[in-house]
Amino acid sequence: MAEWVLRARIAEAGLSDVVEVDSAGTGDWHVGDGADPRTVRVLARHGYPSRHVARQFEQSDLLRRDLVIALDHGHLRTLRRWASALSGGWGAATGASSVSAPSVAAPSADPVKNAASAADAPRMAELRLLREFDPAAGPDRLDVPDPYYGSLAGFEECLAMVQDAMPGLLSHIGLALETRAG
Repeated sequence: MAEWVLRARIAEAGLSDVVEVDSAGTGDWHVGDGADPRTVRVLARHGYPSRHVARQFEQSDLLRRDLVIALDHGHLRTLRRWASALSGGWGAATGASSVSAPSVAAPSADPVKNAASAADAPRMAELRLLREFDPAAGPDRLDVPDPYYGSLAGFEECLAMVQDAMPGLLSHIGLALETRAG
């Protein structure tokens, strides 16, 4: 759902040529499946297309992306664990220098080792929760709930949460593009 809403907003902003959007799950439960029919129905009702085929997120995606958005704290923890493993426990550099990413791992206490490894560390995607970009979402309300086991109303609620976060997310992406352009 978030993928298709973000794709639409990126297109409206004229950024489709410079911003790539896709989605993937941290687990392999639905790999190769299309989107839940309720998701497709809710998206269509609100004017969004959906041609989604599920894939599993790969750890190496963290090295190929600038920004990775998680929809809940459980997924964010998984992504941080993978980032820490990829970076050898040294932390992760952000894809957008205008906003610091949450700390992925604590650096070593050895300053010589830190200085040498910082230059060699891979550039890691910035990891964020989607609702961090919604100013109305309080710190204890940052998860987008999984509507899978609920009714159609839960899918509508998720869409509203996704849409509410889009202005802040687009602003963040715009700042990152400006910073990169220099």
